[in-house]
Amino acid sequence: MIKAILFDFWGTLAENGVKSPIKQVKNILNIDLPFSSYVVRMEKAMMASKFDSLNNAFESVFEEFGIEKNDKKIEELIGMWNKSWMLADVYDDTIKTLKALRDENFKIILISNTDMFSINNVLDKFEMRDLFDKMYFSYELGLIKTDKKFLETVLADLNLNNDDCVLVGDSLASDIKAAQNQGIKGILVDRNNRRDYSPKINKLSELKERL
Repeated sequence: MIKAILFDFWGTLAENGVKSPIKQVKNILNIDLPFSSYVVRMEKAMMASKFDSLNNAFESVFEEFGIEKNDKKIEELIGMWNKSWMLADVYDDTIKTLKALRDENFKIILISNTDMFSINNVLDKFEMRDLFDKMYFSYELGLIKTDKKFLETVLADLNLNNDDCVLVGDSLASDIKAAQNQGIKGILVDRNNRRDYSPKINKLSELKERL
């Protein structure tokens, strides 16, 4: 029986203000790697630690990929990253769906690979914190979602078993893989209906039927 729903944030509950900011970092820095390999290293470098500033966070990305520090590139990256959260918006069905699920007595849990700046600004901007029973962020845990200890830590803290949970996210690489690694059910949010995966939903309002 499902007791808790673990929601990814970016691309699942909220839309970035610029298209695919993580891919934009790859393009700006001309990183020639398959995206599936790149994204894990990028997120570990930038999102699994607390940094004093975005400048320091991006310096960590440069170091991870062996790229010589370039102040002009860092300034470009910071501008793009800030634009993304400043112009971010929640999807039309997000708040209504979360409230309806809480009314059904599901625990609503937020999990995210994120830096410490952008997600907190967006949560505050849209007054979303009270929608979640608990929140777990990669920069706080020192782990990203595909690290097995991430979800192990979450479930242990919530005193839940694998069968008690479902993970809902928009990324096969970061969300569905994380669910598979932990042995819990993953539901893909595919708003453009372009990916071949089951179970999936095209909008959050369809989620209750899948539980």
